[in-house]
Amino acid sequence: MEDYAHILDYLPQGRHEGGRFGKEPIAYALGEDEFKLFELIPKENATMVIGDRVYVGKEVEQREDILHVKRRISYDELTNAAQSELMFVIDKVVKEKEEKFVTFFNHAQSITTRFHMLELLPGLGKKSMWSIVEERRRGDFVSFDNLAKRVGSIHHPAKLVAKRIHLEISDPEQKYHIFVAK
Repeated sequence: MEDYAHILDYLPQGRHEGGRFGKEPIAYALGEDEFKLFELIPKENATMVIGDRVYVGKEVEQREDILHVKRRISYDELTNAAQSELMFVIDKVVKEKEEKFVTFFNHAQSITTRFHMLELLPGLGKKSMWSIVEERRRGDFVSFDNLAKRVGSIHHPAKLVAKRIHLEISDPEQKYHIFVAK
């Protein structure tokens, strides 16, 4: 269960369907821990901006802006605006949770005898994967900057992670999920 989510789109008059607006306001959001997508029902008079962090956890009294989570949704159910904002919000969350993702680089393992978790990151091949594995034997990476300095072929590790998260969210055919809960 996600406790916090980031707003991707807010429709104060609801979704426009069949020539008219819906009955209630709707917000689309991305969970910040498991990257689940949600359709949220905001409280009356709530005002939200894209990128806002809102509480969606079980403690109803802690929810300032959200009445309830209506349902979990797929990428295809997002509005066009939400799909456009998704990568920006993912980038923001990855940078805010840097320690979690640096830990991934420190502990990623082989999936099979011929395939490593690091190779799932878009643009990262075997050569870069081996460079990371060799360098982490000398000591754990402490930040994205530290990783980029120690492994010359990796310039923007946060972007690699963000691209993988976006791929896992947007493509339901992905066999492996390393960051996004199914």
